Amino acid sequence: MITHTTVPSVDAMLDDLRTLVETESPSRHLDALDASARAVADVIEKRLRGRAVLIPSEAGPHVQWSGGGKPKVLILGHHDTVFPLGTLERRPFKVEDGRVTGPGVFDMLGGLVQAIHGLALLDDRSGVEILVTADEEVGSRASRALIEERALACGAVLVFEGAADGGALKTGRKGCGTFAVSITGRASHAGLEPAAGVNALVEAAHQVLDIAALSRPEIGTTVTPTVASAGTQDNVVPAEATVFVDVRVESADEKERVESAFATLAAHVDGAVISIQGGVGRPPMPESASMQLMALARTLQPGIEGKAVGGGSDGNFTAALGVPTLDGLGAVGGGAHADHEYLLVDTMAERASLVAGLVSAIQTQQSP
Repeated sequence: MITHTTVPSVDAMLDDLRTLVETESPSRHLDALDASARAVADVIEKRLRGRAVLIPSEAGPHVQWSGGGKPKVLILGHHDTVFPLGTLERRPFKVEDGRVTGPGVFDMLGGLVQAIHGLALLDDRSGVEILVTADEEVGSRASRALIEERALACGAVLVFEGAADGGALKTGRKGCGTFAVSITGRASHAGLEPAAGVNALVEAAHQVLDIAALSRPEIGTTVTPTVASAGTQDNVVPAEATVFVDVRVESADEKERVESAFATLAAHVDGAVISIQGGVGRPPMPESASMQLMALARTLQPGIEGKAVGGGSDGNFTAALGVPTLDGLGAVGGGAHADHEYLLVDTMAERASLVAGLVSAIQTQQSP
């Protein structure tokens, strides 16, 4: 049940958001992530009471909190960001003209703050769990098992990634992953003995064309070579090359097709050797996974929209398990991973109240 205080304090949310943003948290920087996890835990404990536990991992600490009782709903987020240490000095936390700017405000520190303050509106937080991970931006390898365990235990997942355009919730996501295609050739002098070499760069050019041809955009599959490197000197036949490829798919069948195609890539240049690493690490999140929770959201905010999007999140993992999952409940704004990242201040209270309403409805539905 929601308390009589049905509108959270925006000033208090902004204070907590400033605390989190000013504790920089780049992925893989363990010292920074340790400080960030402690800052997240402090905000949770201050607003919700109880104890937030830090769970160590090779990628940095995850933060877990429980309101007690039988698990019913998992509040899922991450505290790592894509911005390197020092970004804050160049782009400090700022509230101006109705916007909050600073590294991580939209993806996804603003969502964490809104979730916490929304839960603070509830008299009864039993059955609620919060899990804030340290490695979502780099693939969630150190958190996936824990995410899946807690999602299955709770039976419903609310993900606080930033909203889609216009504040829409995210009802579906593509599966996504990265492949690294490594090519080994043989070096030789480009002027004296070009034929004695095996040109890895030429082989890479063939592979880029073969790989790009795997795309089927008409059914939502994109296979996009994104980064390539080769060679050491301009007068040496390159002995090595590497191509990185971003893959997005909407179905499990397409995941299997693309992964099989990468596994069977064949060399065009005699003597070239190809090796493949990676895969579609995040399975697709079908829109069917969000139908139940989206219906609840619409009873609370009748005009709210839902959209399927191309980016992945930890909600992909939970939806693939068959656990009802609704994403995009976090900040309304834009510019994820960019210098113009922002959050709209006048949406913060409404989103926090939506959290409270959703959790209360889930608690009621799952009560004996």
